[in-house]
Amino acid sequence: MRFISSQEIIDAVSSLCASANYELPKDVLNAIEAALKNEEAALAKDILSDILKNAQIAKSCGIPLCQDTGTANVFVKLGRGLAVQDGSIYDAINKGIADGYKNNYLRKSIVSDPLERQNSKDNTPPIISIDFVEGENMQISILPKGGGCDNASALKMLNPSDGWEGIKRFVAEAVKSKGANACPPLILGIGIGGDFSSVGALAKKALLREIGSENLDTPYYYKEGELLKEINRLEIGPMGLGGKTTALAVFIEARPCHIASLPVAVNFECHSFRRKTAVL
Repeated sequence: MRFISSQEIIDAVSSLCASANYELPKDVLNAIEAALKNEEAALAKDILSDILKNAQIAKSCGIPLCQDTGTANVFVKLGRGLAVQDGSIYDAINKGIADGYKNNYLRKSIVSDPLERQNSKDNTPPIISIDFVEGENMQISILPKGGGCDNASALKMLNPSDGWEGIKRFVAEAVKSKGANACPPLILGIGIGGDFSSVGALAKKALLREIGSENLDTPYYYKEGELLKEINRLEIGPMGLGGKTTALAVFIEARPCHIASLPVAVNFECHSFRRKTAVL
């Protein structure tokens, strides 16, 4: 059994809050650069160029990529051979988020009650997901989720008879309806299966994949490519102003479900696709 202190977790989470909001991951930058080379519409090319310039300025100046620094989604892979010696992992993550957002002057966007609308003033609580794995390490991934792209997300309980064609129609309609509001080019996480309470989490978890990575479930690998092509044929384009780059990637996560159900969720991510990971 290996032990770590709460402070190690607090410090790591705090640091991830800053780096995630200041630096676009390399795979996202590469995907935007590739889209710029392939794009034909002049306005779309200008927008993609500006997105890249914005990323360069944010990183070099240590300022947020977007004014909306998001809901802090925290995904943890916790080794069964690791223990926190002086407190709760949940408390440590919450403190790390609070420190990271306050100390780095990141916008605090969380209200403590959805109707009373009083700001929590430290961007807590985060959304925390913990998976137990083998080993003695802890992997922490932070995904700051902006309100604009999250508001575009959708969930539907399809009939099993709707099948893959029904899923494609649902996703396409979601993109047609709200894709332009989510600051494209988009990255889409698609959850298929589970139940009402789990399919949304499945869609968000799909966003942890790197652009260009292959779905190890071969049938879904081809379905991701099929969906991406259909979405880009919509020609919503960068920032919704036209062009063939509506989405940069589609990621699908699937799990077993009830014989009477076909739950599907689509979680939108904007071009400012922020995520960072640390291993303790």
